[in-house]
Amino acid sequence: MKVIDVVSPERINKTPDKIIVLLSSGNFVEQGYVVKNVHLNLYMQKKDENLGPYSLITLYVETDKGEIEMTFDEGYRGKNALEETASFLTTHLGISSLILRSVMQLKNTLQTTQKPD
Repeated sequence: MKVIDVVSPERINKTPDKIIVLLSSGNFVEQGYVVKNVHLNLYMQKKDENLGPYSLITLYVETDKGEIEMTFDEGYRGKNALEETASFLTTHLGISSLILRSVMQLKNTLQTTQKPD
């Protein structure tokens, strides 16, 4: 199952304009979920003459129990928005906090969408 946690999900119904892989072929376990891949996706939404590009940056996490793509940041962030976001995450926040947030959202969504036996 793939969970999309983005306002107006049609905005990401295309190939991302840019991807930065944060973790691949991993066997990182978080709350019983085996995390396989983690990456940031950049979707350019529009370009303003004065403000520059409007970026939608999502976090994509693939686990053994499903996938989730969720909004991480959006706005007029400049032409290097994705690289600056990736640098900030790996320097200050750490990837594990992103994984935890994503797995918790995926777990919650899976639990609320499953039908009782």
